[in-house]
Amino acid sequence: MSVSSPAPAPSAAGPAAPTQAELLDFARRTAADAELIASLPLDPEGRTWVRLEGPGGSEAWLIGWPPGTGTGWHDHAESVGAFVTAAGELKEHALAARLPTDGWKTLELSDGVDRERRLPAGRGRSFGRHHVHEVLNESPDRHAVSVHAYYPPLPRIRRYSRAGQTLRLEQVERPEDWQ
Repeated sequence: MSVSSPAPAPSAAGPAAPTQAELLDFARRTAADAELIASLPLDPEGRTWVRLEGPGGSEAWLIGWPPGTGTGWHDHAESVGAFVTAAGELKEHALAARLPTDGWKTLELSDGVDRERRLPAGRGRSFGRHHVHEVLNESPDRHAVSVHAYYPPLPRIRRYSRAGQTLRLEQVERPEDWQ
C-alpha cells in the first residue's frame, strides 16, 4: 500500500519565481530552436536583439553578436539569470567574489577572483544575484547568437570599467534607458 501526499495548494501570490536551473533549461531549449535562431536579423556593426517570452514572468532575449563585440563589465543587480550560446562561441570573464551591492565607486579586487569560460554553441551557464561579468564574441569573422533569461525582470544594470585589479562603477542603467 502506498500513501501519497496531497498536491500543494496553488499560491495566492501566483506562480513561483523561476529558479536559475529553470532559466538555464529555458535558454537551452530556446537555443536549440534552429528556426528561431536563424530568424534573428544580424547586423555587421552592432549587437541585435529580440525580446522573448521567458518562463514565469522572466525577461528573456535572443541576442546577435557581430565579430569582435562584447558587453563590457556589468552585473544584473538583484536578478538571477542564465544564458546559452546558440551559434558561434562566446567567452565570459567573471569575478568569483561577492562584491558589496551599493555604496562604492571603486574596488581593489583580490588576486585569484578572475574566472574565464568558453561557451561554444549548446553550452551555457546560470548565475546568481550581483554576478559581475563581461561576455565577448572574440571571433574575427563569425557572428554568435545567444539566449538570455533573467528573473526578476532586470531592475537595473550596473556598468563597470576595469584596469588591472581596479573595478570602477561607471553607470547605472534602468529599463527606461533601454526603450
